[in-house]
Amino acid sequence: MALYSEKVMDHFLNPRNVGVIEDADGVGEVGNAKCGDIMKMYLKIENDIITDVKFETFGCGSAIASSSMATELIKGKPVSEARELTNKAVAEALDGLPDYKMHCSVLAEEAIRSALEDYEKKQGIQ
Repeated sequence: MALYSEKVMDHFLNPRNVGVIEDADGVGEVGNAKCGDIMKMYLKIENDIITDVKFETFGCGSAIASSSMATELIKGKPVSEARELTNKAVAEALDGLPDYKMHCSVLAEEAIRSALEDYEKKQGIQ
């Protein structure tokens, strides 16, 4: 069996939504000191819908693939739905991650939550 699924390899080699949103409505940055991965997510939100999302990730292939897939899963979705995204859903959408790489999908979930918290703080929702 291959270590990584075709979807993981595709999102690693051809990541979607890479970059920065200069006038982002919400920005979240998280990291894992143990593995060294750092993820930054940028959200553009209009009428409670995530109209654009970009990421910058410094990390392994699983971290990049998890970031890419997570952005695909929330783009065009309501904020409430994005808030419900779990690391398990990210891993499942990638057709699985090795157990020792599951922390990468956790980082993706945390980066999105952090960006949503930043957005809510800026909007005075918190």
